[in-house]
Amino acid sequence: MELKFDVRKDKINKNGLCPIRADISINGERARKTIIGIKTSIKDWKNNRIKANLKNEKYNFHDEYNTKIKEFEDKVDIIFRYIRSNNLKVGKDYIIEKLNDQSFGKNNLTKDFFSLYQEYIDKSKNRVVPGSIKRYKSNRKFFQDFEESTGYTMHFDSINLEFYEKLTVYCFEERNTLNNYFGKLVTGIKAFMNWAFERDFHDNITFKKFYAPKDRIEVIYLTIDELKKLYYFDFKNPKLTKVRDLYCFSSFSGLRFSDLKNLKSSNIYDEYLRFNIQKTKTIDHITPLNKFTKEILFKYKDTIYEPLPKISSQKFNEYLKIACEKAKINQMVNITRYVGSRRIDKEVPKYQLISSHTAKKTFVSNSIALGVSLEVIKQITGNKGDKSFDTYKYLSKATITSQITENWNKI
Repeated sequence: MELKFDVRKDKINKNGLCPIRADISINGERARKTIIGIKTSIKDWKNNRIKANLKNEKYNFHDEYNTKIKEFEDKVDIIFRYIRSNNLKVGKDYIIEKLNDQSFGKNNLTKDFFSLYQEYIDKSKNRVVPGSIKRYKSNRKFFQDFEESTGYTMHFDSINLEFYEKLTVYCFEERNTLNNYFGKLVTGIKAFMNWAFERDFHDNITFKKFYAPKDRIEVIYLTIDELKKLYYFDFKNPKLTKVRDLYCFSSFSGLRFSDLKNLKSSNIYDEYLRFNIQKTKTIDHITPLNKFTKEILFKYKDTIYEPLPKISSQKFNEYLKIACEKAKINQMVNITRYVGSRRIDKEVPKYQLISSHTAKKTFVSNSIALGVSLEVIKQITGNKGDKSFDTYKYLSKATITSQITENWNKI
């Protein structure tokens, strides 16, 4: 693809002025188009521009004409870039069509916002865990709902402070979005915008100013007594028994639900598990076995469920709440959430709050209560940094309370 200009000497008028024609070559064909409204003398045409000699002749509108020539060049460049980026096989007729299309311009080089968001999701599949991909898809759907509900068109230039304010109003006033979920949405749009920025899809960096709030929330876990109550409860329903065993195994070992699903018999040794952690991509991780985890593994040895039963996370969480209710894990818990500045307090039975995510918290809190060092716990759970472990350190409140009470009661 190439663009050249030539002066039409064969079209010279009585004032000695000639029109300028663009000669565009593409895939062996040549598209020619005269630039409307521009004429120049042959002597003034130099290096694809009109050069005026104002000392010897009157002003010939060369500045305006050169601006038009530059605009024409820019449009041809946009057409060329559009053809390349979309892998089009076109000829001269396509070039002429786009040159005549007044609506075709720089905006056509920017892909549709949500189409590119989907591309971002697809290209992330090889570098992030499935849970993150699920969150990316959920974010994309939320922003599409936002656009449809508010009428605020999302494109790269419109992701500005006005967008942030409208998103805030939509989340807190229309959707009753909790602060922490709002924070995840903001973090998500910033990650996508940064990905697109690094690939030259836009040059808007206002998104870097967006604030993603994060409220500290109650840490839900089972105490040692509650965990033992669940572990020894005699369920008559085989499904509830299996779900209970999976949850207890996770609570006794510190394994995430995703690692439980991937556990194989080859990962099991006499005194420990040896496996790769999916979420943190830790290789050759060691988790010690204790009497409870050994009992659960022995229970399913030489069965069709070996080493452990398999179940979807959705069904697991659904049955787990039923199992905890039957085991009378029903202490009332007060939870506080914020929607913007609005505080919402709710009191619910504990079994409603138990999910696969609380198992790791149960392991950490009870390990602290039993005197296991934080460094050992961090190594077992795969939490490498202090920042990611802060949530779990907060769980030692129960231990601190009991120790303060016991010691002061001795006085």
